[in-house]
This record gives sequence, structure tokens and C-alpha cells, in this order.
Amino acid sequence: MTRVLVTGAYGCIGAWVTRDLVERGIDVIAYDLGDDPRRMALIMDDHELARVSHVRGDITDLEALEAVIDSQRITNIIHLAALQVPFCRADPPLGARVNVVGTVNVLEAVARRPHRLGPVVYASSIAAYDAIDAGEGPAMSGVPGTIYGVYKRANEGSAWVYHQERGVASIGLRPHTVYGPGRDQGLTSAPTGAMLAAAAGREFRIPYGGTSQFQYAPDVARAFVQAALADYDGATVHNLAGQAVSMQAVVMAIEASAPDARGLISYDDVTLPFPEAVDAASLTAVIGTVEELPFEQGVADAVDRFRRLLRDGRVAA
Repeated sequence: MTRVLVTGAYGCIGAWVTRDLVERGIDVIAYDLGDDPRRMALIMDDHELARVSHVRGDITDLEALEAVIDSQRITNIIHLAALQVPFCRADPPLGARVNVVGTVNVLEAVARRPHRLGPVVYASSIAAYDAIDAGEGPAMSGVPGTIYGVYKRANEGSAWVYHQERGVASIGLRPHTVYGPGRDQGLTSAPTGAMLAAAAGREFRIPYGGTSQFQYAPDVARAFVQAALADYDGATVHNLAGQAVSMQAVVMAIEASAPDARGLISYDDVTLPFPEAVDAASLTAVIGTVEELPFEQGVADAVDRFRRLLRDGRVAA
């Protein structure tokens, strides 16, 4: 029986990954230091939520992590526990413990249980690429633009070494700009905030512009789950698919989905130090095609979900 441990399950991607696993009929154990699965409650009904087992734990505690893997008879791990850019910037030592030591703990726990678990699937980030100016292509020869990106690149290296020296298979995925209900933290969460504001008829200013590769949260979750279920032996890192969209086009898509909000959403003419778009062909070669909604449909679905959540009093504008 497949039993998947999702670390950081109470985050945005973690909540959507949990939902995807439940819909597939797969046993899922949510492992998180928090005690509030509020993001899951935004996207899952009571019946679906009842099928999730919850274990409170700290990813920086290797002994506790190993105990859960054994007691819960875990067969696969999707490792998403991490602190986002602002939190790593505010407390770099804590960010290193969670993002770097936590990932090493996952790899070590799997290495100590050879042949018992499937490939470790973990979240890297577009931030692992070199810091760039607008229009430059992605590169890995320099230094990331944030301490968060430095940590994510370290994890990619750790995964490679663990495969070379200990035989631990892994697939790292680099999300870019994930959007949708539950995305309420992190540097690139602002477009989702704009979708919520539009659904509520409120003004909102996105603090950056340029072009980014947008990925709808349920599509991202699908990629992580497909990777976890792949019969794979290697240690590779892949970009996620998605659609490169200018911030002007983002605003237009939001206004098309919420006509009453026309003129309420704006953005600053500031670019992020990340590649605007990256190629995801290598991921398709490993796990197959990951279905995804066209961007305009994804925005419309997100805005519609926010309308319902607002109406039910489950989110605040």
C-alpha cells in the first residue's frame, strides 16, 4: 500500500498535494510543525479532510522524523517543508535549519532505509538560479539573488551527493510563481492576493512587474504527485511547466474574471531577480506530461473559488 508523508503539508503546495493524493485514493500523512490546516480547509470538503492523518513534527528533528516514517509505514515522501523568502531574510539561521538541515534530514532518513521508500520528491525553487537582470537567461554559474535561493541550491547539491554516495533517488522540482487559493505567503504571492482582492471588489497593488512563469497550484500539486509515484532511480532537478505571462496580462486576466474590479488592480514597474521563464522538457521526459489549465482559465477558477470562500466567510478580503 502506498502511504505518502507530506512535509510542510499545511503550506499552499502542501495543501494542494494532500488534496491530490486524497482524490487518488492514496493514504496521506500530513507532517507539519503547525497545528492549523486552514489552507486544506479552503480546498477540501469535510469528507476529504477526514481522510488525512495529521502528525505534528519538526523537520529539523531527525529522530522524530524517522519515528514517524517507521510508525506510519511510509513508502514515499514529498518534502515541502520550508521557510519562504521573507522569513529566511528575517532569520537566516532559522531558515538554514529548516530549509537545509530539514532537507538533509529527509535524505538521511531515506538513506538509512534502503529499498524501502520511493524517490524523495522535494521542492527546490526558481530562486536557485543565479540572480539576473530582466531579459537575461537562466544560469547556474553564479550566485542566487536571495539567501533562500542559496539554501535551495544547497539542497539540490545535497540530493545529488546522497544519490552518488548512498543511492537515494530524488526528483527536485523548481516552482516559479505559484498562484491560487492558499498562496498567501512568499515573495510571489502578490498576484494571488490581487485575485482575492478582485473577487472582493477591493484595490490591490502588486509590488513588482515584468514577466513570470505562472503555475496554478493544483497543476503544481499534480506534478509533485506524479513525480512521487514515478519508478525512478537518479537524482535530477527539473523546472516546472507553466505559462510565461507579463504582469499587464495578469491584470487583464483578473479583470476579465472579475469585471467589477476593472481599474482596481495595479503593479509596480520592478522586476524580480529570477529568470522570466524556463524550460520544463526534462521533467516531462521523467514523469510524463502534467496536465495544466491555460492561464486565463486558471485565473478564472481561482477568482471563482475566492468568491465562494468570501461568501462563506472562509477568507477575508
